[in-house]
Amino acid sequence: MRLSALGDVAMTIPVLYPVCRANPGIRFVMLTKGWPASMFHDRPDNLMVVGIDVNKEYKGLLGLIRLASSLRRQYDIDAVADLHSVMRTWVIGAWLKLCGIPVVRLDKQRGRRKALVSHKSSEPVTPTIDRYRQVFQQLGIEAPDNFTRLFDGKPLPVSPIVLEKEPGQRWIAISPFSAHEGKVYPLKLMEEVIAQLSKRENYWIFLMGGGKTEKIALRGIARKNERVISMAEIKHGFTDEYALLSKCDVMLTMDSANMHLASLVGLKSITIWGATAPACGFLGYGQDASIDIQLDLECRPCSIYGERECRFGDYRCLTGIKPDLVVERVIAALGD
Repeated sequence: MRLSALGDVAMTIPVLYPVCRANPGIRFVMLTKGWPASMFHDRPDNLMVVGIDVNKEYKGLLGLIRLASSLRRQYDIDAVADLHSVMRTWVIGAWLKLCGIPVVRLDKQRGRRKALVSHKSSEPVTPTIDRYRQVFQQLGIEAPDNFTRLFDGKPLPVSPIVLEKEPGQRWIAISPFSAHEGKVYPLKLMEEVIAQLSKRENYWIFLMGGGKTEKIALRGIARKNERVISMAEIKHGFTDEYALLSKCDVMLTMDSANMHLASLVGLKSITIWGATAPACGFLGYGQDASIDIQLDLECRPCSIYGERECRFGDYRCLTGIKPDLVVERVIAALGD
């Protein structure tokens, strides 16, 4: 079970797929929400993904108990790997445990997290992906660390909305948003980055975003610069996103879901870290933190998820990052 958020569900794939392939005699049922369920492409034959609506169909305590009973009855569950460990999955797990089914929950290392962000300790949190793997190991299930990428050795997904890439072109995916302000590089500074990169005639830039506000912001940036396309303007799903990212040469992103989507297709990601840091445990699978961008400030990291307001009110961990530095880092990652 991992119901949300999108990036956390994406991080289950580099663990779950190798687990499934190493244990072909076991049937795995992945429980998540409806939208994240659609990202599980190229899945092993013994993996079934179930997307649920916990806000309507299975709302509240009784709804969750009804869901747990349905899961047990429909799939004949023998064990539960709770990769979320929140109130909803506790209820589901507790009901199944009452039925004699073993349940192992994710260790969130709350004590280590608290010590890290309060600067009482510099010991990093164990990477989330490693803690996912430990859940399966505690259930006695082999959990190898050998994920490569989705569609490895297979034809890449094809999308009608993704252009043909011409020889010599360099494609850059840029994801400038995140759920919390403490993880978002100021848009005005990102505009400068995009403007500088777009001056190179062989660079094509694809802006990733979702909501209405993001769509409007990205539309304006795309109109100001050549060879800059806002994907927020185009209705698309994970097939389209995988098709695009598979053709890109690098991604510039925040500590957000797109960093993890890049990992799924083996795309190199340069992450800008603000209130959070790789030490919080959410670095994308296979990504290299040494090429990431972050300032060495005594106040960092101040938050695990980036939701806390800046104690200084200016988010200096982000506003202090110069656009020139970001541009240089992207060009270096491209080998240009």
